[in-house]
Amino acid sequence: MNILILGSGGREHALAWAVMQNPKCDKLIVAPGNAGIAMIADCAALDIEDGGSVVTFAEENSIDFVIVGPEAPLAAGVADRLRDAGLLVFGPSAEAARLEASKSFTKEICDAANAPTAAYGHFTDAEAAKAYVRAQGAPIVVKADGLAAGKGVIIAETVAEAEAAIDDMFGGAFGGAGAEVVIEEFMQGEEASFFVLCDGTDVLPMGTAQDHKRVGEGDSGPNTGGMGAYSPAPVLTDAIAQKALDEIIKPTMAEMAKRGAPYQGILYAGLMIEDGQPRLVEYNVRFGDPECQVLMMRLGAQAMDLMHACAEGRLAEAQVNWADDHAMTVVLAANGYPGSYEKGSVIGGLDGLPEDSFQMMFHAGTSETDGRITATGGRVLNATARGATLQEARDRAYAMVDQVNWPEGFCRRDIGWRAL
Repeated sequence: MNILILGSGGREHALAWAVMQNPKCDKLIVAPGNAGIAMIADCAALDIEDGGSVVTFAEENSIDFVIVGPEAPLAAGVADRLRDAGLLVFGPSAEAARLEASKSFTKEICDAANAPTAAYGHFTDAEAAKAYVRAQGAPIVVKADGLAAGKGVIIAETVAEAEAAIDDMFGGAFGGAGAEVVIEEFMQGEEASFFVLCDGTDVLPMGTAQDHKRVGEGDSGPNTGGMGAYSPAPVLTDAIAQKALDEIIKPTMAEMAKRGAPYQGILYAGLMIEDGQPRLVEYNVRFGDPECQVLMMRLGAQAMDLMHACAEGRLAEAQVNWADDHAMTVVLAANGYPGSYEKGSVIGGLDGLPEDSFQMMFHAGTSETDGRITATGGRVLNATARGATLQEARDRAYAMVDQVNWPEGFCRRDIGWRAL
């Protein structure tokens, strides 16, 4: 099979790495890719949010299967264009991708499906939003309604903080994503990520993970796109996962099908778990980043077969074969992230790193210039490792981190602290 993966982050490097393990993959192209992906696959300059360009590229390169990595092309309808052209694609339609692209839409679906989630209000002007906050009190959660690259969520400890967040969002801090705002009750508990394959009819749990959203150790400081993750998530026991499937995910899938927008792809449910009861925090319509890195490290070659079965509507006959192991990824980010940061610094120490089924350095914001790897983004590298125990995976991941020579970068030193 000739396969095209759309995206350029650590998630896409992990997907490419897993796909390349599978003997059914004859040729792999990643668009646009990054410096790490270029070491294992062909990279192509392509506007991945332009469905027409993606279709033309896929046809010209005899692509058999397209895997869409990030949410933006899905929200832009790229999967729809590919399907209309008769191409096999892994990823939901634009209408189904509204489960991530609009938080108010997700809330509406949860209401209709009777799926447990936080109490909320949806606002299109700042004064009404502030009045709601004053009535509810703090702590409270303020969310930009649209896509904000994982950063449009503010957990406000005080009413004043919430009001400032509302002003920022309506003032354009998150661009068009903040034109509407959803305000939610602050849910207590432990958060975990549940990944489920859906083919429009059947659902198949693919795995669990926990990520660290806050920039600082002890889960302090502002939210980021994710500073590290591990899999499996101990808090998501089999019983709680089944509860989430029965009470949240299956009713959501049924409601989407009822609305004429059956969901096909990976559904990533962010869950808050308290006293054995899961509630939905949010849906994402793609693999998490950095959760994808730990899932791919544990799944290996079978990941491609599962995605292919999902795209062809064959999930009823598929199964996930998990090894009894653990994986962890540690994100190396540019100093200053998630605020402003410098680009272009040179990263050393990558050449001697181990690359096998137990440890990989997945690249995110990197490029190659004159044979040197440079940082081009906020989250730049993902030191990812497997082990028989989480501690073993952690030791391997941080051993890789310690070999990297990059004074302009930083990482959290406590990834996995909740589980360990």
